[in-house]
Amino acid sequence: MTLSERMPQRRFEELVSDALDQIPAELSSAMDNVVVLVEPRNDEEPSLLGLYHGIALTERDSYYAGSLPDTITIYREAILDICNTDDEVVEEVAITVIHEIAHHFGIDDDRLHELGWG
Repeated sequence: MTLSERMPQRRFEELVSDALDQIPAELSSAMDNVVVLVEPRNDEEPSLLGLYHGIALTERDSYYAGSLPDTITIYREAILDICNTDDEVVEEVAITVIHEIAHHFGIDDDRLHELGWG
């Protein structure tokens, strides 16, 4: 039985929720107009683990008012593909969620790699 078969969608979504709960309160309260989604896979980049789509807080101006929510999408199948154990999934989900939230705060990939959140 593969990891994907062993870990139902609901359990994976719980892991994403748990990762969001680990975000310090001062950061989570600063998150603005963003929704977190779980999807099976990114059609254009099937190995992509997560994606932030929107306008980072550091880039928003008066034209942002009334915009649809930014999205953070966590790709379940891609994460399960690279993990061998449930513990690895827990860790990778947390890393991916933090990575995408960092983009919401305007932190780019280069800086995330420097900080160890590649």
